[in-house]
Amino acid sequence: MAGKKSTAVWTIAFRPLFLAASLWATLALALWIFVLTQGLTLPSRFSPVDWHAHEMLFGFIPAAIAGFLLTAIPNWTGRAPVRGLPLIGLVVLWVAGRIACFGSALLPVWLGVAVDSMFLLALCLIVAREIVLAGNPRNLIMPVPIAVLLIANVLTHLEALGVAVPAGLGRRLAITAVVFLISVIAGRIIPAFTRNWLAVRKAEKLPAPAGRFDAVAIAVLALGLLGWVFFPASPASGVILLAGAALNAWRLARWHGIATTSEPLLAILHLGYLWIVIGTALLGASIIGDHVPEPAAIHALTAGAMGTMVLAVMSRVSLGHTGRMLHADAITTTAYAAITLATLTRIAAACLPSFYLPLVSLSGVLWIVSFGIFVVYYGPMLLSPRIDALR
Repeated sequence: MAGKKSTAVWTIAFRPLFLAASLWATLALALWIFVLTQGLTLPSRFSPVDWHAHEMLFGFIPAAIAGFLLTAIPNWTGRAPVRGLPLIGLVVLWVAGRIACFGSALLPVWLGVAVDSMFLLALCLIVAREIVLAGNPRNLIMPVPIAVLLIANVLTHLEALGVAVPAGLGRRLAITAVVFLISVIAGRIIPAFTRNWLAVRKAEKLPAPAGRFDAVAIAVLALGLLGWVFFPASPASGVILLAGAALNAWRLARWHGIATTSEPLLAILHLGYLWIVIGTALLGASIIGDHVPEPAAIHALTAGAMGTMVLAVMSRVSLGHTGRMLHADAITTTAYAAITLATLTRIAAACLPSFYLPLVSLSGVLWIVSFGIFVVYYGPMLLSPRIDALR
């Protein structure tokens, strides 16, 4: 049995990569709060604030994306999953990137950038290879956001090194890539899961099928975010973002999420997408006027949309792929509540500068609680064989 447990983790990507993502979400945030409150520095070429942003966008999020995509792609393509030594190698690259970023001031410049780029490069090549070899044109879009994340990562390193890169360009590009990827994947899984759940309960109203409207909503959202990436102060970018928020609010409404409130495992996916709508609207408003601080919008998209969707997808995939019932119990629901409160508190910190430090600290504690619950509660599931394989 011990042998089975030790090898189960390397049989499919979601197991080690979801565990890595949740552990780093917890540890990196705890370190960031400690550094922030104690006024400390890190042995990194990034400032403490920039290191925090970098490790969330290029450490935590890519591990979760890799875990999901490398688990879902075999279902899309019919090909065998990445497992064993290739999977171990991918995780080693991810860990090496985290170490390189933390201690980059102690490394030659080129080495830190190169080591931290290898994971995203390898992931992009693996995803592209699997989709191309399977002749699966519908999913050819999937490597594109990963490639954009890779470029964004290099840009953040160059900015930290003092190269003449527009301030924040890499970070804005990374947020855009991840939000775009979420909008595409969410449009597949949320209405499908909702339709199945409602159909079993013989509901009269089911989610609308994907069509031209969804493509337009995603396109306008992407256009607005790209406008923000390259023209962050342009009123035109703000107007397009507000239009994208409105279109995606209607897109979300068509999925009938309000009918899923009795099952938090499903409702949290709708809430995660709602944060995209809220964050996009706040971002548009922050460009057009002075009443909404940009950090509030950014954290609605990052802590809100990304954090919530990652936690929602990781918990659902972990339950389903380990042979357990697709239901959020009280422990999982507590994690969902904590991530929601963490987001609200972080947005409040951006809007209330007089209470910034206590609110950021509280938000950090709530974030740590949410992903700490995942580590403690779901970690054993990820490390063990499927429960139906043990019978």
